[in-house]
Amino acid sequence: PRRNHSAKFKATVALAAIRGEKTLVELSEQYKVHPNQIGQWRLELLERAAEVFASPAEKRGPGVDIKSL
Repeated sequence: PRRNHSAKFKATVALAAIRGEKTLVELSEQYKVHPNQIGQWRLELLERAAEVFASPAEKRGPGVDIKSL
């Protein structure tokens, strides 16, 4: 059966992987998650880390140009 992990849990595990104090195998034993999953969460955190510091205007993205409609 699939397990659904909370965002907080994923962030905790991914941050532990980024710190590098333990190997992915050690983290997988500690958190009971497959090492490949930890690697995916780590990569996603690194790729999307800039979103945390984005301004509200940057988060909204480009608006619709009403004149062209």
